[in-house]
Amino acid sequence: MEAVGLDPASIVVREVETGEDAEAEQFVGSPTIRVGGRDIQAPAEAATGLTCRDYRLRDGRISAIPDPADIRDALTQGIERSGR
Repeated sequence: MEAVGLDPASIVVREVETGEDAEAEQFVGSPTIRVGGRDIQAPAEAATGLTCRDYRLRDGRISAIPDPADIRDALTQGIERSGR
């Protein structure tokens, strides 16, 4: 966040504890990272639930966390959408 001029303290962490919560939040697995309500790497299948999630890194590998460059790009696009 600091790399794109945002305050890391502005991160909102939400715990999704039940299947009903997952459905209400359209939660597709942990970790889900959204910027301005948009998933940084929307999954091809959008089944909701309490599950782990895989991300595809830019080099093609599968990872339990998203590529840092994807996070940075999503933050930058979020800033642009908000008009900052």
